[in-house]
Amino acid sequence: METRRTTVRDVRRANRAGLLTDLFHGGLQSRQQLAASTALSQASVSNLIGEMIEEGLVEEAGLVGSDGGRPRVLLRVRPGFRYVVGAEVGETRVLVELYDLEMTRLAAVRLEHDDEPEQVAGRILTGLREVLEQTGVAPADVLGFGVGVPGVVGRDGVVDSQSTGWDAVRLGAMLGAGTEVPIFVENGAKTHGQAEMWFGAGRGARHAVIVMIGTGVGAAVVMDGRSYYRGANSNAGEWGHTTLIYDGDECRCGARGCLEAYIGADRIGRRLAAATGEPYGKTLLHSYLERDELPGNATAVFEQTAGYLGAGLADLINLFSPERIVVGGDTGSAFARRFLPEIREAAARHALRRPYAQTSITVGELGSDAVAMGAATLPIAQLLAEGGLAEPPEPVLAFTPRQRRPGDRARR
Repeated sequence: METRRTTVRDVRRANRAGLLTDLFHGGLQSRQQLAASTALSQASVSNLIGEMIEEGLVEEAGLVGSDGGRPRVLLRVRPGFRYVVGAEVGETRVLVELYDLEMTRLAAVRLEHDDEPEQVAGRILTGLREVLEQTGVAPADVLGFGVGVPGVVGRDGVVDSQSTGWDAVRLGAMLGAGTEVPIFVENGAKTHGQAEMWFGAGRGARHAVIVMIGTGVGAAVVMDGRSYYRGANSNAGEWGHTTLIYDGDECRCGARGCLEAYIGADRIGRRLAAATGEPYGKTLLHSYLERDELPGNATAVFEQTAGYLGAGLADLINLFSPERIVVGGDTGSAFARRFLPEIREAAARHALRRPYAQTSITVGELGSDAVAMGAATLPIAQLLAEGGLAEPPEPVLAFTPRQRRPGDRARR
């Protein structure tokens, strides 16, 4: 195998990447702080930061006092250097959001769809055009457009989703044909995980599993603080389609006994309707979760669901031995906030004692736009990895949930 020699350009790119990553995740910092955190010399930091200031990528943003010396200049990634767009393809709607590089949301659009691939692609592109028109941002000023979708996503943007009936849908190519903005397609559970690792309840963890529970159920497994476990064909993380009960209830994917068939939002809502006698509706589950007092029949459904979820989390604990599990997604966060003790107790019953004792189970911190927000970070991950140096746009699917230091601030 041919060994590639490291060039001066490679070293420069790596040094810029380290500085840029620290500034993005750590917020306002001085040159002296950056030199300490990156182990670069003061001269190297000054030269590289000078380059990035000239390019408009970094800017000076105030002063901070120092012990007995001159005030130090604080730096940050310039929010308006470029913009990013993220989208979530949900069961019946598309959410598209535009952010600056400080991850301030500047515009959002929600559009309904009927799950037909060409129509979904059209809605995604319409959402992109609308958020750009709302803000006056030119397509040339957008780093990239990340799209989080249900199902297995290949590196060429091909989507397979048994639950929604998508079979080898070339979504990346369909979107790329309709815009000059670089397209990044990824599984929605993984973009949700990216958002929680960068800005939410996953911050600081090196070994973590971020689970997303909505109509569908998925997980993002973080390995050693550096990357998501993807498996041989990028389809690792389909936790919702592991078997909870042999030959049990039929799942949307066509198999029987999948975890999703017991903890997915639709299935919980239908069990709740059957137990209470109320008509089933998509808002029924959340309306009960928001009540101060629950009738006994509803409590029984929720306690059973906590048991199912706890058993599923125990499988993750036994398989991956994470230091932290974050329960997120619209349904997952709401349910875990109400029944976290019951979930932990069920996980403790089903997991091996020592791995369970070394794992914390917590609730996701981000809201209903976490998938879109995480998708918007896909082009940012590429920008940070390249140190802001111009490269031909190329979609990336394997991204890095960078290890954050205590005190790093989350931007929203």
